[in-house]
Amino acid sequence: MKKWQEIEKDGFNLIINEGGQNIGYSPDSKINIIEEDGFAFKNLSKSGKLEKYEDWRLPAEERAKDLASKMTVEQIAGLMLYSGHQSISTGNDFFSKAFSGTYGGKKLEESEAKITDLTDQQKEFLLEDNLRHVLITVVDDAKTAATWNNNAQAFAEGIGLGVPVNISTDPRHGASADTEFNAGAGGDISKWPENLGLAASFDSELVRDFAEIAAKEYRALGIATALSPQVDIATEPRWMRFNGTLGEDPYLSRDLGEAYCDGFQTSKGDSEIYEGWGYDSVNAMVKHWPGGGSGEAGRDAHYAYGKYAVYPGNNFEDHLIPFTEGAFKLKGKTKKASAVMPYYTISFNQDTKNGENVGNSYNKFIISDLLRDKYGYDGVVCTDWMITKDNHVVDAFISGKCWGVENLSVDERHYKALMAGVDQFGGNNEVKPVLKAYEMGVKEYGEVFMRERFEKSAVRLLLNIFRTGLFENPYVDPEKSQEVVGNPEFMKAGYEAQLKSIVMLKNKNKVLPIKERKTVYIPKRRIKEGIDWFGNVIPAREIDPVNKSIVGKYFNVAEKAEDADFAMVFVESPKTVGYTKEDGYLPISLQYRPYTAVDAREVSIAGGDPLESVNNRSYKGKTNRAVNEADLDIILETREAMGEKPVIVSLNMMNPTIVKEFEDKVEVILADFGAQTQAILDIVTGKAESSGLLPFNMPANMEEVEAQCEDVPHDMECHQDEEGNIYSFAYGLNFAGVINDERVKKYKR
Repeated sequence: MKKWQEIEKDGFNLIINEGGQNIGYSPDSKINIIEEDGFAFKNLSKSGKLEKYEDWRLPAEERAKDLASKMTVEQIAGLMLYSGHQSISTGNDFFSKAFSGTYGGKKLEESEAKITDLTDQQKEFLLEDNLRHVLITVVDDAKTAATWNNNAQAFAEGIGLGVPVNISTDPRHGASADTEFNAGAGGDISKWPENLGLAASFDSELVRDFAEIAAKEYRALGIATALSPQVDIATEPRWMRFNGTLGEDPYLSRDLGEAYCDGFQTSKGDSEIYEGWGYDSVNAMVKHWPGGGSGEAGRDAHYAYGKYAVYPGNNFEDHLIPFTEGAFKLKGKTKKASAVMPYYTISFNQDTKNGENVGNSYNKFIISDLLRDKYGYDGVVCTDWMITKDNHVVDAFISGKCWGVENLSVDERHYKALMAGVDQFGGNNEVKPVLKAYEMGVKEYGEVFMRERFEKSAVRLLLNIFRTGLFENPYVDPEKSQEVVGNPEFMKAGYEAQLKSIVMLKNKNKVLPIKERKTVYIPKRRIKEGIDWFGNVIPAREIDPVNKSIVGKYFNVAEKAEDADFAMVFVESPKTVGYTKEDGYLPISLQYRPYTAVDAREVSIAGGDPLESVNNRSYKGKTNRAVNEADLDIILETREAMGEKPVIVSLNMMNPTIVKEFEDKVEVILADFGAQTQAILDIVTGKAESSGLLPFNMPANMEEVEAQCEDVPHDMECHQDEEGNIYSFAYGLNFAGVINDERVKKYKR
């Protein structure tokens, strides 16, 4: 008796199996539908019979093992690839331009193609290299992303064994300051604070709610893997990636990381397939094992000058806690984060077995002995992007990051990482080096060993595709996607989270809240010429720091300080770079004024690079200054211009900041970690009350920063303001005074 019916959708057909899993397939893929016991199944293998891996009634583990056994070495090698960044956008931004492809050999605008079509390069890596894991960056809108997903899935469905495409993304829910929120308005995607802002809520359930909403939006875009959360504990306050973390405390990061992974991965109700996995599930790729937050002097391992993570406090174990006690011990049915990404760093002198100082993905002790054996992690291990490529420049972002194995060939690097225990290579679209690594293994260990080694990784990788339901239905309805992504309910939840993420550090004389329709003065910001992550020059400019039309809905806006009742100065935390070609190593400073590192180490803990003639990376005695030093000038100028009238500083913090330079000159300091201007003004006017807490310590001065150990949390003397409040971990104010609620009691160190 037939138990299924077929419905034609936009670009694909949907089969409804009564009492079973629904199936989506593309007529263009030319696959057949097999009926067994009255149910419909996709015959992806084109064998004419129902294979185990095609049978949605079987456990995912059994299906994955069956498919892995049927795959050629070339197909498994392709499964081990994770694409470089793919843009699905007609925009004029960096990613759209840098990662565009061709269509029939022509640029998009010169062809008859649509942005939703596959590029020549995408077709090549799907067909020729058997790649099935794709990282997307910018997209024009939800409908565009969904349509591109369907085209990619239809293409993959009709080739090889029909393995679907597992699409992934870096975090994409950050708030734009100038956007507005109202309860009835949708948007491109819901807007939430950055990770540090989520951490400032000190609220696991808020983070779980975020993850559940983000997962639904991701799946509507066709995305089934999140390259997040970043649970590195940020024990080094100068680190460039500080704002992507959940703060410096291992236990707060543990709890919030657990909620993040659990929320992303768990499907409920009709969406659940089995064991918590299903059509609302997004694989969480937790990063960066074993923690990258202790880069020496705050330098970052995206660059050769920052390749070393150091442990002067002998505190390596604390960095594992968010993984081993959080991401690997989820409260929900999925039990653990399905994937892990090691960081670029060389965890200096932490390999107690082999004594190797190589990038974490190459280190067998870090991956096999520690992660796999000691902590029993059996999910996917995917390298960070481009670790197998050559590096030729000390300070380049777009370059290979083969730290510690620069002397090896590209093929040898793939082999070393495989033997260390990784399953997948981030940012590599080419299968040839993986096949060369296989040949090396056959020569050393024999064909049987290497086939088993490859199948072990294949099963792990396939599980993450089976469990999210992609083998049954990888297609999404573009119209429905447009309705789901950024819908009013999700936007409202994100906005409320922004309100909870803002930390009030100072409120002298209880200046806040301020009644609406008062008159405010907002000075412009003066931005010096700078350089972005990719080495592009950002020209000097003078800007309005916020959209004054948004401010105008709360206050009258004065052009001159003397006409205002109070001032709001919008600034960012100080920004400095720890290395230049001209000056070599420099101190990364958390203060605005020029800083001379008289208290720095005479000799760096770690050092050495083929491109350097000396190993000592010390910057002792050198001076550096913040690119945005003018932010401090503007605060002080505004103080003088306002006389006795209140000055509010709204500080967007990417890193802890030395506020000593201006704290006693202003009445109010609000810290945010990615929030809309509207949310900040809701706090200022008292429409909402501040409840955020600092997820890190604010150092008293740069001497404290130099003296602290890069790997140890809570080891700095913190700033004490003129009212006696200490800006330490878990500190924050509401309108009544210092917050001392259950969150503070639970986490305060």
